[in-house]
Amino acid sequence: MRYSEMFLPTGREVPSDAELISHKLMIRAGIIRKLTGGIYSYLPFGYRAIRKVEQIVREEMNRAGAQEVFLPMVQPAELWQESGRWVHYGKELLRFRDRHEREYCLGPTHEEVITDLVRHEIKTYRQLPRNLYQIQTKFRDEIRPRFGVMRCREFGMKDAYSFDADETGAEISYQKMFEAYQRIFTRCGLHFRPVEADSGSIGGSYSHEFMVMADSGEDAIAFCNVCQYAANLEKAEAVEPDKEGGISSPFPIEEVHTPGVKTIEEVCAFLRVKPEEVVKTLIFSADGVPVAILIRGDQEVNEIKVKNYLGSDTLELAPDDLILAATGSPRGFAGAVGIKARIIADYSLVGMTDCVMGANREDYHLRHVSPGRDFPISAYADLRIIRNGDPCPRCGEKILFARGIEVGHVFKLGTKYSKAMKAIYLDRNGREQTMVMGCYGIGIGRTVAAAIEQNHDADGIIWPLPIAPYQVIITPVNVNEKNLSETAEEIYQTLIRKGVDVILDDRDERAGVKFKDADLIGIPYRITIGPKKLAEGIVEIKSRRSAEVVTLPVVEVEAYIMTRIREGI
Repeated sequence: MRYSEMFLPTGREVPSDAELISHKLMIRAGIIRKLTGGIYSYLPFGYRAIRKVEQIVREEMNRAGAQEVFLPMVQPAELWQESGRWVHYGKELLRFRDRHEREYCLGPTHEEVITDLVRHEIKTYRQLPRNLYQIQTKFRDEIRPRFGVMRCREFGMKDAYSFDADETGAEISYQKMFEAYQRIFTRCGLHFRPVEADSGSIGGSYSHEFMVMADSGEDAIAFCNVCQYAANLEKAEAVEPDKEGGISSPFPIEEVHTPGVKTIEEVCAFLRVKPEEVVKTLIFSADGVPVAILIRGDQEVNEIKVKNYLGSDTLELAPDDLILAATGSPRGFAGAVGIKARIIADYSLVGMTDCVMGANREDYHLRHVSPGRDFPISAYADLRIIRNGDPCPRCGEKILFARGIEVGHVFKLGTKYSKAMKAIYLDRNGREQTMVMGCYGIGIGRTVAAAIEQNHDADGIIWPLPIAPYQVIITPVNVNEKNLSETAEEIYQTLIRKGVDVILDDRDERAGVKFKDADLIGIPYRITIGPKKLAEGIVEIKSRRSAEVVTLPVVEVEAYIMTRIREGI
């Protein structure tokens, strides 16, 4: 492509709401433009990167035995009502009515639609397993879209769905997709890590996120370098203590007047105790029923773990009236002694005695409280957010933290949707059985943004070669010098014939302007043609990633570039 003919509006200015470097660079490099909140247009340069990621995804999904379909984005309400997610999914589901007053939604995902398709077409075990995928537009009505295409409302996504006869087959399908994802992100030239994750609103029993490692990533990852355990913070496990242990306090409970003292910091300062000696009592509403969650004062509750442990459809911090009913006091003074709610304690309380907690009385706390002696605990469970340096749940070594950007997610769905929607088949004995499902998603735009987040410098983008919109840019320093422009044209035509994605910068601009633009848009290799070097029959080739410059005779340029492309470097 000739630069003079490209629709590539680059610039220095970025919107004030652009926080992440990828968002800023995607605007500056002419990749995206904002239409409205959370909705973006991809310009030609950026769309080439999108198409390259899609091509890698298609090749690897096909290699893994999946088949491509294309499903409607507009979905009828009755399918979502049948699965039970019409209400459960929440306000991110954009609902609307057509002219006949029938209810629909814009698809944020396609479990219901694909299950409906398969249940009408697959009747016998001989038709299983099946894995169907699509690359489609999704819409999720995010309350606060931000970070450009990283968390937007309309986005491109590859989603695949596997259907198997049993759990053994479902495990094989899951493993195939797991391996396909590893190949996809490796081929995209990304440094990534698969981590154990919570299944969230999609549901299912087991899942992994694929995280592109980046210091600016919005997700924290807990990992172990010894055994390769890795999980996001929602899923990362705290180690269960060997035994409860502990001896009750020799002192009776003491009620202490603590006027205006509510937070852990205030309690510790007032009573001169450490956070590890305090028990926080958090009252949650689990499907409308109060539940008391106890955790040590220096730890934080993981609400995802609480929700999963309780198996509740909804979980939120209890409103004031529910707290008053359970504790007899206003918010801020809850304790476990005498509380009218089921009590679940985090593992951090195992062996804890002689502690401080709320007195269920305004402006009062209790000292010398011993769990078990002074109140019953229904169960202990892993309910906290793990911390840097905690023991690894697999090998006992220290957990480390890093940050990453989620670009893919694989789920074991089990029979969550197939059972609700009666996706059944006849087994070898003619008996009806429920299909076992898996779900596998990749955010295409997020992958491009994550690649930029991971690969940039002060001058602009540094594209990984496999997904770069163009692989080479040819820069004659002065297009008005005939020998420079003719040599540039010769190299340009040679590389085009070889199938190289190449830009010829034929603009009548200063060399410095061209160099800055080439660095900003991140083309992996820049071939510079200047009068002094060309007089000797040579040109310069600079690597955007390493900044290495080599000088080669014009006749050797083709071989050098083709070698780099074959090696993907």
